[in-house]
Amino acid sequence: MSALQKQATRGQVLPKIPVPPLKQTLDTYLKCVQHLVKEEQFKKTKTIVEKFGAQGGVGEILQNKLLERRDKTSNWVYDYWLEDMYLNNRLALPVNSSPAMVFQTQNFRDHKDALRFAARLILGVLEYKALIDARTLPLDFARGQLAGTPLCMEQYYRLFTSYRYPGLKTDTLKVDINAASSAPEHMIIACKNQFFVLDVVANNKQLNETEILSQLEKIMKMSENAEERHPPFGILTSDGRTEWAQAREELIKDQTNRDSLALIESSICVVCLDEPCDLPPSDTNRALMMLHGGGRERNGANRWYDKSMQFVIGMDGVCGVVCEHSPFEGIVMVECSEFLMKHITGSPSRMVQQSSAKALPPPRRLLWKCSSNIQAFLRASGERLQRLVNNLDMDVFTFEAYGKDFIKKQKMSPDAFIQVALQLAFYKCKGRLVSTYESASLRRFQGGRVDNIRSALPEALAFVKSMADERAGFTDSEKIKRLKEAVKAQTDYTIAAITGMGIDNHLLGLLKVSKELNMEKPEIFCDETYVKSNHFILSTSQVPTTVKMFCCYGPVVPNGYGACYNPQPNHIVFSVSSFWENTETSSAVFVKALNEGLLEIRDLCNRSAAAATKTSESSQTAAAKPYKSGK
Repeated sequence: MSALQKQATRGQVLPKIPVPPLKQTLDTYLKCVQHLVKEEQFKKTKTIVEKFGAQGGVGEILQNKLLERRDKTSNWVYDYWLEDMYLNNRLALPVNSSPAMVFQTQNFRDHKDALRFAARLILGVLEYKALIDARTLPLDFARGQLAGTPLCMEQYYRLFTSYRYPGLKTDTLKVDINAASSAPEHMIIACKNQFFVLDVVANNKQLNETEILSQLEKIMKMSENAEERHPPFGILTSDGRTEWAQAREELIKDQTNRDSLALIESSICVVCLDEPCDLPPSDTNRALMMLHGGGRERNGANRWYDKSMQFVIGMDGVCGVVCEHSPFEGIVMVECSEFLMKHITGSPSRMVQQSSAKALPPPRRLLWKCSSNIQAFLRASGERLQRLVNNLDMDVFTFEAYGKDFIKKQKMSPDAFIQVALQLAFYKCKGRLVSTYESASLRRFQGGRVDNIRSALPEALAFVKSMADERAGFTDSEKIKRLKEAVKAQTDYTIAAITGMGIDNHLLGLLKVSKELNMEKPEIFCDETYVKSNHFILSTSQVPTTVKMFCCYGPVVPNGYGACYNPQPNHIVFSVSSFWENTETSSAVFVKALNEGLLEIRDLCNRSAAAATKTSESSQTAAAKPYKSGK
């Protein structure tokens, strides 16, 4: 696309998210759930759905209200979705909600080396934030399905301007929309569970790399002063949202605490200087360190989870970023992370001789007052974080037999292919399919976030049965036909979801409108099938990168799996998570089934290709033979 075209596109207003036709959503809903519930239950559900969708019925009333809402708002689903997905959720942010990006291990020779990396990263953050504030980030265009469509950029504007406040019943996401004009000029540095203010602007001038490094060295020295050390207040933010809200109410009774909280809440971001984690080096252990910091015994309190961006720099080279997920999606975190890694490795160091100008004011330690009540909160939060740490079963696995290049040669969508492979892996483990969530970006629309691609489709079930049930004796040609049908069904659903025709946001909207109208909860939403269909045992997401790094997150239900994947040309990185406490799940067992399934599908594709070549050659040979009369 030419610069002129890009400029023209930038001036365009993106369309609003549509409200899908009611009948279309209800028909798709029935198709998606029929094979996931018992026949008797499905009959009951079908009757309920038909009644809901009948002419003049409850569904039609709610649909009309949604259409009115669409006309009056720029994005009819955004607030509903944000509350349902994040703000009403009472679970702790680490593992349950906040995803992490794990950077390539850095080879630091010493502390100074690590602090130099941190200084360069901070400088990169300031450069990236300047692009955002000036609205000069290059416009994003869709990749994959329906590539080339311009995308909404709003999520970027929330990267460094958001803060999630804990509430007793529901959280509040605050975004400083005037951030560019009243830009915060400080970051929070966490070191040895203490918090420090790093002013990135002094005497109306942004600090340079040498000055940032000098301030970080001072912070590290200050953190070692045992006499001035405060309790590990960051651990409170790792707790359940209601528990943290209760602790915060106790904290803000004191002015000192209110002042410290205000500085954290108004900061650009948090930079966590971590102690070595003393674990064997592996992708899995690095993922664990990013997701929960290893608990109170390691770096679990060296965090402030409410802040949208936390950059982690471990003295042992374990680095990455942890995100509070409510303001933006993973792809925005990826774009920012890749910019920073390229900034750190691609530009020459900008160390300058310390100027003879007046010395910088020293960094400030955040001060806290700790009552006996707060001490009790700190103990309880630490114990709950430790339980979460001990419960997370993580397995980061790089599948090296092939990557997206092989899949594209089969003329299939890599994402749809991998989704079908995940269904096969689950079927191998459990002999059934379960409700599956795959995030679908809605950034083609104003303020678009995500909807759900329901990957456990009937076509996927037909394929995995043909692969797993050897007694049924399916031929290769039958299996490959079913594979192509499963990939096509997944691709079709993906296109429907990204163009605003998914069913999950629509059903959520209808439910929320019924609450606003003070109606009795419609039967469709009380039905066992609806509850089961929203219990996502498999929560999946494609997070591709162009720089060597990977994304990870935890399961969204106690008996579920989190499965994040990063397809590369010749390999695929999978981050699979589950909970040890649940006897139904095992990340290692799932990974083994996934590896086997991917190899079996490759072998099927290769055999089918070989058979097709042989058939083609035979027909060519037959055509080339001279005709002989039987006379």
